[in-house]
Amino acid sequence: MFLDVLYDTCIDSIKLLPFLFLTYLAMECMEHWAGERMQKVIRRSGKAGPAIGGLLGIFPQCGFSAAAANLYAGRIITLGTLLAVFLSTSDEMIPIMVSENVGISMIVKILFFKVFFALTAGFLIDFVFKGRKEPQIEHFCEHHHCHCERGILNSAINHTWKIFLYIMIISFVLNFAIAMIGEGVLAAMVLDKPVFGLFAAALVGMIPNCASSVILTQLYLSGVLSTGALMAGLLAGSGVGFLVLFRVNDDRRENLRIFSLLYAIGVIGGAVIQLLGVKF
Repeated sequence: MFLDVLYDTCIDSIKLLPFLFLTYLAMECMEHWAGERMQKVIRRSGKAGPAIGGLLGIFPQCGFSAAAANLYAGRIITLGTLLAVFLSTSDEMIPIMVSENVGISMIVKILFFKVFFALTAGFLIDFVFKGRKEPQIEHFCEHHHCHCERGILNSAINHTWKIFLYIMIISFVLNFAIAMIGEGVLAAMVLDKPVFGLFAAALVGMIPNCASSVILTQLYLSGVLSTGALMAGLLAGSGVGFLVLFRVNDDRRENLRIFSLLYAIGVIGGAVIQLLGVKF
């Protein structure tokens, strides 16, 4: 079991490398070359950020959530854009459903509602918090002590391997814990508990690991999970996005507020689906 968990963790972490490297390379380039002109472009595009983030997040991998966490820590995207990406991220849901030969209509419906809630919440959050933390390129290198004098490429590589090791270590611990506890225990948290199931499923979804989306999808396909609980868990799940956010964003209280906000939106979204009687 130890070797299986280690292998899965390495494979999942390696998949993130291109996203991490390209994100840090772009941030280093903006820090060194962008100037005021890029600042203006970012501020203008920030208004459409939740729409862009919500659509990018539906691709079946968690690389975009990791990239969004880094961009938010550098104040390059808004809070609404960050949450839009987190809410729409589907992680392993699509591959699991495709492998189980479910109808394409079910997948489309789930993605539609995920994007709908992501865009609605993203734009609403940016409207409520407008003017508080306007997107801007902070002195990223000075803040993260990356020794940029060695060059942009070396600095990007330096950031990438540090975050990569962090993700791999934490993911291994989580994977091993889930393997020891067993998926049956997690399933028992939501069996025959329709109301509590919304809160429990959202909590399972927030485990910063690909296993959470796999568990939620399998429980739903086996008839254990209600439609509302599935949506609560999938909305709250953000892959490894939160792992990266807690590593790169120094404001711990802000991280906890974002964590709470995402959890609340997941539960509310699931409750809306449940009350409307939506069926996938």
